[in-house]
Amino acid sequence: MDPVHVIGAGLAGSEAAWQLARRGIPVILHEMRPVRMTDAHHTDKCAELVCSNSFRSDDATSNAVGLLHEEMRRAGSLILSEGDRTKLPAGGALAVDRDAFADGVTKHLTEHDLITLVSEDVDGLPDPEWSSVIVATGPLTSPGLSRAIADLTDADSLAFFDAIAPIVHFDTVDLDVAWFQSRYDKAGPGGSGADYVNCPLDKDGYEAFIDALLAAETAEFREWEKSTPYFDGCLPIEVMAARGRETLRHGPMKPVGLTNRHKPDEKPYAVVQLRQDNALGTLYNLVGFQTKMKYGDQVRVLRMIPGLEQAEFARLGGIHRNTYLDSPRLLDATLRLKAEPRLRFAGQITGCEGYVESAAIGLLAARFAAAERLGEEIDLPPETTAFGALLRHITGGHIGQTEVGKPRSYQPMNINFGLFPPVEFPKKSEDGRRLRGSEKTLAKKRAMTSRALRDLDTWLQSGLLDRQRKTALPA
Repeated sequence: MDPVHVIGAGLAGSEAAWQLARRGIPVILHEMRPVRMTDAHHTDKCAELVCSNSFRSDDATSNAVGLLHEEMRRAGSLILSEGDRTKLPAGGALAVDRDAFADGVTKHLTEHDLITLVSEDVDGLPDPEWSSVIVATGPLTSPGLSRAIADLTDADSLAFFDAIAPIVHFDTVDLDVAWFQSRYDKAGPGGSGADYVNCPLDKDGYEAFIDALLAAETAEFREWEKSTPYFDGCLPIEVMAARGRETLRHGPMKPVGLTNRHKPDEKPYAVVQLRQDNALGTLYNLVGFQTKMKYGDQVRVLRMIPGLEQAEFARLGGIHRNTYLDSPRLLDATLRLKAEPRLRFAGQITGCEGYVESAAIGLLAARFAAAERLGEEIDLPPETTAFGALLRHITGGHIGQTEVGKPRSYQPMNINFGLFPPVEFPKKSEDGRRLRGSEKTLAKKRAMTSRALRDLDTWLQSGLLDRQRKTALPA
């Protein structure tokens, strides 16, 4: 059997390679690192996490990304299997030890008999003799391949900037000022309800921090980068601050659900949270603190945060350019490039956003490619599932008109309940009381997740590929 070529060993490419191999299909996995490194990566490992170590909420009953976690687990995801194996305390989120996670994914891929990992930069259109290709090159697609795709589609790739959050050495955090607590004391997978380090700011301290943040010197953009927009889900803190002085206090620095154990009678005006970044607990990252400040100003400004006055940084924040396709126009329903159907695309290059979403699209692309290779009918996931909702957004659900009749630009999207079809749900409680506000919202979300998992199980059970799995998941 001819192999399927997967280009890129990030989360999407790693997941795609695994899904193909466990169905008995040989895979050649091409990864340009370490032959060609990127501004964001530091190793040559598969599935290296570069922006955060969090897969976000693991609540499958009322959170869309938590639902996607569960769907991936049920579909045999390597990424979720390794995420669960290397999880760290993080409240209601699934955070992982990034090194152990990448090591585990790399080990499973390199030890599989049907997967060949090749270190090379596919810096152009894939070899025409490759009959089936999954392009999963992520946000840092090499310029040559990006240009080749643009030429092939007669269209420019869209682009935006992603910013990276700083990481501090835990033993330099002052715990006489900071304290451990998860928001609302919520315990998540592997957590205790006290999984974040919280650094409190009073009103004067917050105002001084905002002043310093707005005055800090930031990285300069090249001329060709200046028109590139940010993705709203990964805005640098200084960009958020420039939108209004209270923006950070209602975003990553919101103080709700937290009580300062050192001063329980004083409500913090704002709080900076740090989340464990490795299994040893020696490194913590600043949650939501992506930044493009120059290094000297980063250290100065971040040490204004109470508890971080003497902080030492294992990694300072940075910024990198991100590219993605106009997927609703360029890809078909099975993620094939309309202009050249032997090419499928997966991960962030399709315009999904987030680690989990990228891996999920890698999983789907592999299922579609496997069905094609084995002569099976391709069965799309129901739109009521997180898989189906995300796929529909990427391959057509985003197309529409603005109020002035112009086509909407396609923008990256995390999985969210706004992508799901409407659902019927109870409007009254068991005692007959009408549900309102947050109770009504929660009932709707739970109805959506219940329907999704029910429909997912039906979809998985009906697939011949899932009845004939060739390789078991790792223990």
